[in-house]
Amino acid sequence: MTIILFLAKRLGAMLLLLLVLSFLVFGLLAASPGSPVQTLLGSRPPTPEVLAALQAKYHLDEPFLLQYWSWLGDALRLDFRQSISIQTDQDVLLLMGDRAAITLQLAFYAVVLVVGFGIPLGMAAGMRRGRPTDRAVSFLATFAISAPPVVLSIALLYVFGVALGWFPVYGIGEGFSERVAHLTLPALALAGFLSAVVIRQTRAATLTVMQQDYITFARIRGLSPARVLIRYALRNSALPVVTSTGMLVITAVSAGVFVEQVFSLPGIGTLLLQAVVNKDIPVVQGLAVLLGALVVLVNLVVDLLSLALDPRTRTIAKAGA
Repeated sequence: MTIILFLAKRLGAMLLLLLVLSFLVFGLLAASPGSPVQTLLGSRPPTPEVLAALQAKYHLDEPFLLQYWSWLGDALRLDFRQSISIQTDQDVLLLMGDRAAITLQLAFYAVVLVVGFGIPLGMAAGMRRGRPTDRAVSFLATFAISAPPVVLSIALLYVFGVALGWFPVYGIGEGFSERVAHLTLPALALAGFLSAVVIRQTRAATLTVMQQDYITFARIRGLSPARVLIRYALRNSALPVVTSTGMLVITAVSAGVFVEQVFSLPGIGTLLLQAVVNKDIPVVQGLAVLLGALVVLVNLVVDLLSLALDPRTRTIAKAGA
């Protein structure tokens, strides 16, 4: 029951956050220079009849609060209206769904690379403090964290895409194998920066765990190094690593805006830039809600994993509930 109350409070706070976020985005778009009517007109003459029809169709003739209330009522029914510039009269939800698949695949690929390499390297450095392994891994992390994803994208694109020709340089490909090949360089560009964060976080957590008394007692009892590593070190250092990995999913999606531009990937980042430039209010508003929902959902998953991994967090949750 306590966990249910904890989840109910979190879900309520998340819904309130999404409501505030949607209102702020709607207000900023309304206050920005220019008008979506100019985009809607296109090459048509701005006759009073045409202007009145467009304003009535998109509720542009209503006060701001009524416009937002009308949009919110549609959004609660998962109706984010139609695009007004990118794909005219295309349903925003369908448009976002097509683009979100690319972005989520890229983010998932990058996080798999980060977890697959970052956690083992961080644990190896933490267990060999001051040794050549630790110094080499720390140098690698310092180098990776100093390279922005967009710069690393251009470097990878030139070296492995243009000079060596090992990977395609643009597009998404057809089929699973081609999709993996097209997303490899963008995923590496994202994973370069993100892995440095995981390596440092894992190294710090491992250093703390390896100095605990239960590690010393486990070694005195004659347990094998593998068992000490997996059962004691990895389990007790998992909480901060899981927390940082959850945040990396969000960072991968946000940083993917620039990476998608470099590799010409038709993802959420490209769609968002197009919508902002063209002042496509329905698309921008829908993307804001989608990205906000992703953030709160990832945070909820991280909280649940923390409750499962560390019993101490359950006590805190009970106290908070």
